[in-house]
Amino acid sequence: MNHRILSSPSIAATTVALILVLSGCKPEEVPECTGCPESDLIQGSYQPMPYAMALPAHFPQPIVLPDNPLTVDGVELGRRLFYDPILSADSSQSCSTCHRQSRAFANPERVNKGILGLEGSRNAMALINLGYNPRGFFWDGRSDSPENLALLPVEDHLEMNDTWENVERKLQKHPTYPALFRKAFGITRKGEIRRDLAVKAMGQFMRTLVSAQSRYDRVLWERKGFPTDSEQRGLELFFIEYSQNLDHPGCSHCHFNPFFTDHNFRNNGLSPAPSLEDFPDKGRGAISKNTFDNGKFKVPTLRNIALTAPYMHDGRFKTLEEVLDHYSSGGHPASNLDPNIQRFSLSAQDKQDLIAFLNMLTDTAFVQNPKFSNPFTP
Repeated sequence: MNHRILSSPSIAATTVALILVLSGCKPEEVPECTGCPESDLIQGSYQPMPYAMALPAHFPQPIVLPDNPLTVDGVELGRRLFYDPILSADSSQSCSTCHRQSRAFANPERVNKGILGLEGSRNAMALINLGYNPRGFFWDGRSDSPENLALLPVEDHLEMNDTWENVERKLQKHPTYPALFRKAFGITRKGEIRRDLAVKAMGQFMRTLVSAQSRYDRVLWERKGFPTDSEQRGLELFFIEYSQNLDHPGCSHCHFNPFFTDHNFRNNGLSPAPSLEDFPDKGRGAISKNTFDNGKFKVPTLRNIALTAPYMHDGRFKTLEEVLDHYSSGGHPASNLDPNIQRFSLSAQDKQDLIAFLNMLTDTAFVQNPKFSNPFTP
């Protein structure tokens, strides 16, 4: 098309309006296409309905991309794709293989293992409150949105090991997906089913994975009930602003309300590194190409932390007790070690109290929510 013909917005608008009048085409109808095979047409209406999220007063509205608003049909399509192994080369694994609802959409295995049986080097992060993350997904922040987060595993040889071209063909030939894509995005032809729409749908679904109904939320925000003595002591140890223990640096420097993460990347002293080039996994530095970012990883949320073992980017710690032992030791020194990682004393009672508080962050409604569950399971 010669774009200079439409250089005037008024002429463009008039032209489009005239075409619609002459064709009598309504938005939900499938237009004619000369030369297109009849089998490529998708029947059905397109009537998008906004997806209403029920959020508590202490949670803001999530970040939503302007070109991917949440709709009922878009979220439902995303849920199906999230649980469907059709995205993998041999149809044996889905996103939910490594992100299990019962584990707050984390993986109980130390590291991920893909369809070829090859192990990755990192633990699967919990998919919790992703719509509130403003800066980078994955442990190293390689993706900038939930949509891009859904894009990469399909072609990763250590994960689904397929190609998006092949996945697109499978979705186009599928008996039900074309109609679902039309309902979600208004496409008229199977050939329009592309990866950008697939990841938009999965991004919509993942943005609905909001966890905000833990016992902590009920007690502290809704004023329903009271913490136990142990939970209260743990809360005071955790939040530096409440702590009476000057020897303890507090956990809330990096894990604060309401999401229990600051969404940043930090070196928390896991690995010895005589120089910044010596980290076995460079983490954020491998993406940013900034040497000072070597050995830094995403600060994970502590919501549902009791369900997401093992812990750290490489799943090295099996229990919360081990995690607390690491932090109280002060970690391994490095020039970019986070200043909040300091040695402190931690008695057996302190440890028990901190874990009691962390257990308050478990949201059973989240891990049992049927809106987040496998649509293929009766």
